[in-house]
Amino acid sequence: MEFLVIVTSIALLQMFIFAIQVGSARVKYHVDAPSISGAPEFERAFRVHQNTLEQLVILIPSMWMFAQFWPADIAAGLGLVFIIGRQVYRNAYIKDPGGRSMGFSIGALATVILLLGSLIGAAMALL
Repeated sequence: MEFLVIVTSIALLQMFIFAIQVGSARVKYHVDAPSISGAPEFERAFRVHQNTLEQLVILIPSMWMFAQFWPADIAAGLGLVFIIGRQVYRNAYIKDPGGRSMGFSIGALATVILLLGSLIGAAMALL
């Protein structure tokens, strides 16, 4: 279970770092709050952060639910796959948004496995 806590913390830390990058881009590209549009470089950083937030809402509960029915280390391992996918996504999106598919797919696959594994585990527990 400790590994799951560590991975959850790393995912949240990654999100925090993405938030700092948005703030830095705001300053660098002179995009005053509350604006969310401006220089393309700012908008890319903002979209990476926003999309990651949207994904974490699904990932974190899915990891913890999965760990109720399957080994927590597997849930944590899949969480690490998500984190790696998010970093690949971020690096590609910042460079060229059209190249984000690989990173998104890596993270999405890990999330789908966690979510479906949770559902299957709960259904099996009812039987």
